[in-house]
Amino acid sequence: MTGVFSEDGTYLPCTLIETGPCTVLQVKTVENDGYESLQVGFGYAKEANLNKPMSGHLAKAKASAPRVISEFRTFGQTEYAAGDVLNVGDVFEAGDTVHITGTSKGKGFQGVVKRHNFGGVGGRTHGQHNRERAPGSIGQSSYPSRVFKGTRMAGRTGGARSTVRNLQVLAVDAEKNLLIVKGSVPGAINSFVEINKV
Repeated sequence: MTGVFSEDGTYLPCTLIETGPCTVLQVKTVENDGYESLQVGFGYAKEANLNKPMSGHLAKAKASAPRVISEFRTFGQTEYAAGDVLNVGDVFEAGDTVHITGTSKGKGFQGVVKRHNFGGVGGRTHGQHNRERAPGSIGQSSYPSRVFKGTRMAGRTGGARSTVRNLQVLAVDAEKNLLIVKGSVPGAINSFVEINKV
C-alpha cells in the first residue's frame, strides 16, 4: 500500500497491484463447454512441475507455465484467441470500478474482541477484575438447552477467501503493468488477487 494526492490535495490511501501480462489459455464457449468464459494465466512456474494434462493444455495455447490460472466471464470472448497476451492497459483505465478477491491474512486462533469486535463484559469499573476480553453469556438456559449455530465465539480468524467490492481505479501504469486502486485489498504483500470489472 501507498498513498497519492488528488488534484484538490486530498490524501488517498491506495494499493499497487501488478496486473499482467496475462496469457489467454482457453476461450470457453457455450457450444463446447456449456458456458462462456476466458481462461487466463498469470506469472511463471517451472515447466518441470507441470503434469502431462496441463502441459498438453498449455501447448495448445503455445503458452509457458503460469503460476496462477483463473476464469473470467466478464470479457467479450469473441475478441480473444488462445495465446493472446493481455496487459493492464488493454483491460482497465482510470475511473473503473472493480471487485477484488483474495485470501485474507491468517491470524490464527483469536478471541472475540479481535475476531468480532466485542467490548468485553461490563468493564473494570463495574466490579469485574478479569473480564475485559471475555465473551460473556452465550444466551441459552433450560430452553432450548443448546447453543445456536453461528453464535459469535473465539476461533480461527482470517486465511479465508474475501472480496472487497466497488473499489475505484485511480490510475493505470501501462509500462510497469501496475494498477493503482483506492483503498486496501485482501491478502499479504506478494499474494495473488482476482480483479473483476463491474
